[in-house]
Order: sequence, then C-alpha cells, then structure tokens
Amino acid sequence: MKANKFVEELKTKSEAELAQELVAAKKELFNLRFQNATNQLDNTARIKEVRRNIARIQTVITEKARA
Repeated sequence: MKANKFVEELKTKSEAELAQELVAAKKELFNLRFQNATNQLDNTARIKEVRRNIARIQTVITEKARA
C-alpha cells in the first residue's frame, strides 16, 4: 500500500514537479545500474522498485495530459 500513497502524492503535484521527479528517478536508476555493474550494489531489488516508480510517474503525467 506504499505504492498507493506514492501515486496519491504524485497526483497532487504539478507537471513541472512530475518532470523533475522523473529526471531524478532516471538518474537514480542509472546510478543503481552502474553500481550493479561494478558489484557495489547491495540491494538489487531497489532497481526494480525505481523502474516501477518511473512507470508510475509516467502514468500520472499521461493522465494529466489527457485530462
């Protein structure tokens, strides 16, 4: 149910704030992939979590654009 809270928070943000969230999430994903490639990443499940958060952000952006 943590994901539902995240989505609700996203829905209250403006499109500019969502764009900033998306950029930050993509940077985090890049850093996680880099750490994974160099065997420095401890929690590999975080990659999956960040990918899903990116998808959630993009979904909210699409919903706002259609509304």
